[in-house]
Amino acid sequence: MPELLPLLAGLLTIIRYTAPVALAAIGETVNQKSGVINIGLEGMMLVAAFFAMLVGLSTGNPWLGLLAGTGSGLLLAAISSWFTLSLSADQVVVGTALNLFALGITGTLYRAKFGQSGALLDVKTIPQWNGIDPVMVFLILAALAAWFLLFRTGWGLALRAAGEYPKAAEASGYSVKKLRLGAGLFGGAFAGLAGAYLSVGISGSFAENMTAGRGFIAIAMVTFGRWKPQLVLLAALLIGFVESLQYRFQSLGWNVPFQLLLALPYIVALLVLVLVGKGTLAPAALAQAYQREK
Repeated sequence: MPELLPLLAGLLTIIRYTAPVALAAIGETVNQKSGVINIGLEGMMLVAAFFAMLVGLSTGNPWLGLLAGTGSGLLLAAISSWFTLSLSADQVVVGTALNLFALGITGTLYRAKFGQSGALLDVKTIPQWNGIDPVMVFLILAALAAWFLLFRTGWGLALRAAGEYPKAAEASGYSVKKLRLGAGLFGGAFAGLAGAYLSVGISGSFAENMTAGRGFIAIAMVTFGRWKPQLVLLAALLIGFVESLQYRFQSLGWNVPFQLLLALPYIVALLVLVLVGKGTLAPAALAQAYQREK
């Protein structure tokens, strides 16, 4: 039994470092199933990480920070949905603009409050019990719940119809815009939680552009997982495992260039898209604006 403890500790570490990408990817899976792709996932996570840090630092309560980060993700998702659903703006353009806005606003506010070169922040993090915190448990439950909602409920069937053949969803009495709005808010909340967990769950700090491409990796994991939440979670666990290797190698004293270790998750994500992305069947109406016929 004692020999299993290091293995269990390693698994918990992988889940912990998986959580930001996995949470964002699960939310994005539901979003894409409705026919909307959120390229602004990276920006939502970054803004959430910043405001979670800010609220957590000012109140000394990481739970309030987590709530603030989740709320900021919801707000940005609502704004993004207004552009893409009400104004029928191009989803890729809106997402790209959101990413640029997030990078600029968080950098500006961070430097304005903590100095030009930044400050060494020490934010209280979410408490753990034997290496487990509530967000890690929520991650597993959320993947199962998302699968159930998508594939075992009438709402999930309607949502999938909105992403495959919107006219069929409308003919069944559903509003495609409302379905997509609900999915977008769901994805935004998960993106906010993912970014908040990065700052008040893992690092206990904030740095400019600290998400470092995790939002884009989450989008790649949706493709890797074939738009199925349980497979998306497993795909994200692969990235978490690769990310945890840098700490494992350091503890073993291996002389591996840290730049290579930092790049490993992105290399793996790229290889996944090249090797697995071909032949995957995305929702037929993905990234296509829909206007109800008069």
